[in-house]
Amino acid sequence: MKMKTTIYTFVLLILFTACNNTVRKEIKSASGSIGNIPLETLLKPTDEYVIAALPVTTPLLKNIKIPVNAYGTIEYDTRAATTISARVSGRIEKMYIRYRYQPVEKGQKIMDVYSPEILTAEQNLLFLLQNDAGNTSFIQAAKEKLLLLGMSAGQLEQVIKGGKPLYSISIYSNSSGHVHEAGMEHDGGSSINKSTEPAVSQELSLKEGMYIQKGQTLLMLMDHHKVWAALQIFTSDQSLVKIGNPVMIIPEADTSKVITGKIDFLEPFYRTNSKTLTARVYFHNHSMLPVGSHVSANIFSDPHNAWWLPASAVISLGMNEVAFIKSSGGFIARKIITGIRSDNLIQVTSGINEKDTVAVNAQYFIDSESFIRTSSK
Repeated sequence: MKMKTTIYTFVLLILFTACNNTVRKEIKSASGSIGNIPLETLLKPTDEYVIAALPVTTPLLKNIKIPVNAYGTIEYDTRAATTISARVSGRIEKMYIRYRYQPVEKGQKIMDVYSPEILTAEQNLLFLLQNDAGNTSFIQAAKEKLLLLGMSAGQLEQVIKGGKPLYSISIYSNSSGHVHEAGMEHDGGSSINKSTEPAVSQELSLKEGMYIQKGQTLLMLMDHHKVWAALQIFTSDQSLVKIGNPVMIIPEADTSKVITGKIDFLEPFYRTNSKTLTARVYFHNHSMLPVGSHVSANIFSDPHNAWWLPASAVISLGMNEVAFIKSSGGFIARKIITGIRSDNLIQVTSGINEKDTVAVNAQYFIDSESFIRTSSK
């Protein structure tokens, strides 16, 4: 029995040795390749190399003027804001404007105010005119004082001719615009009076009979003709937008009224609850577009001279972006650093050079995404 087992073992050993020698001879006679693919290529790790025959391209050095699309709103130009302040302390006798956003013209009467200080100055002037008419220097000083306290030239002339003081003086608007209350937000909100009424129908907090103090800001006037477009620039486009870039603005309220301009100012901060940078475009609101209405804009950035690849040639693997470089009948996944994206092109800042050949469509390798190990060489 032991003799038979020994013989079987010896026979199996002879057969195994013969087969092994035959395989080695066949591999050796294959001249190190199978078809057109070298054997060493087939033996590469599958997580670094993909064998495929796909269309390829090379990085293109090109000077591109990249358009940036942006959206925004029309806002008041706060540089054109004017205020109406009290030059004297006193009591409001009569109000001639009642509501927020009420239009006001330059020179229009705003309110009548009774002021003991002005009444005293009027009495001093009349006393000089009646008892010391030759003292021209004192009389002139008394007139200038009344003018500085807010009395108009017409009212002063009325006092002199009538020979009696006016118990209230009128305050006039120093510019044209729409009425905003002091402390009132430009979008219609108010830090003074939070109401459920529409802002345009809310009454002003100033009322007849109220007392005002010298230097107090009574009202603010905003000019609807002087506005800016506040355009929201996303993070990916912020490096492209510079002061002076030409802009074409299309109002949603009337798409036929195209506005041309340039980037006048980039706000150096993010607005509250916003993750975009705001760019301002100043313009004269000839068409009286509503403040707060939405606009779309095309910003024409400066030309960028860079290396570009088709966007389809780059694929994102989460934290990394990858292009597939042609190498010996296959493709190696290589990590690259990208920059600007424009239409169907993407800027490549590092990772490949002008001599590298890249797969035109990296999506063909999407099934291999889970096991591809990127190369940095």
